[in-house]
Amino acid sequence: MRARRWSGEYTPGLLLAAAAVTAILLLTRRYSAISPLLAAILVGAIAANVVDIPQRLRPGLQFCAKRLLRVGVALLGVQVTFTDILGLGPATLLAVLVVVVGGIGGTMVLGRMLGIGWTQRLLIACGFSICGAAAADGVVDADEEEVLTSIALVVVFGTLLIAILPPAAHVLGLDAVTSGVWAGAAVHEVAQVVAVGGALGGTALTVAVVVKLARVVLLAPVLAAVSWHVRRSRTDESVGAGHRPPLVPLFVLAFLACAAVRSTGVVPAGVLAVAREGQTLLLTAAMFALGTGVKLRSLARVGPRPILLATGSTVWVSSLALAGALIATH
Repeated sequence: MRARRWSGEYTPGLLLAAAAVTAILLLTRRYSAISPLLAAILVGAIAANVVDIPQRLRPGLQFCAKRLLRVGVALLGVQVTFTDILGLGPATLLAVLVVVVGGIGGTMVLGRMLGIGWTQRLLIACGFSICGAAAADGVVDADEEEVLTSIALVVVFGTLLIAILPPAAHVLGLDAVTSGVWAGAAVHEVAQVVAVGGALGGTALTVAVVVKLARVVLLAPVLAAVSWHVRRSRTDESVGAGHRPPLVPLFVLAFLACAAVRSTGVVPAGVLAVAREGQTLLLTAAMFALGTGVKLRSLARVGPRPILLATGSTVWVSSLALAGALIATH
């Protein structure tokens, strides 16, 4: 009975997501320059702003945006080897740490100056410093509008960097390695880093992806710290009601476990390929579902302050990343 009810509630949205993912993957495999994750967000956002998404599709789409997203983030660990990250060298790793910690701290301070609430500030800070806006929703009690606003800002400003960063690197006369470190440390989302790295060239692309994954690894300790802060700030009544989040979310532990297994080198290539395909499928479905919640009317309703914070955060994080890239590679 419960399974039948679950099926009836979630199936319509899941079927829509499956159809969208199939079309998006077919398109992006034919035109390999297009990232499926970025395409999924854009397709979802366009659909949400052109037609009204029926309410009966919402439960399935929310399942994709929350549950499938967390499984996809966990599988993202399959792309990471701790050896590759350590191979960046101490100077680059320090630059990545400074970008993440300084980016979050600076964004939180600027957001407070703008009068933005703590949860919204945190989501934007994580989204722009690590690309953890959606993942951070797993450890803070954010309103849906706050999450969707943060996701929309990550999409818009990260896409702008795709157009801005490659010509800026050329004007500054940066070599491939320095450009790659800058891109990997500055650009918000993995798919956007791949797009920027591809425009910069093969060497820059490889460096950019490894640097970006080093930032992704820091998602685990950052979310653990946020969860610890949220647990401490809960009232006794909330704790008694069982509302405390886990100190380290399960999907973050799963991400680290996947990275640890990948780092051993014992996983067969075929298994890694299947895991990567699964991760792409899950994250594409999640990004499409998140995109359907990105409505321009909502962005207009939240006012200019989150947009000002996103602008300031992008400039701040990009500046930290450029300084770190120049120091680390020279």
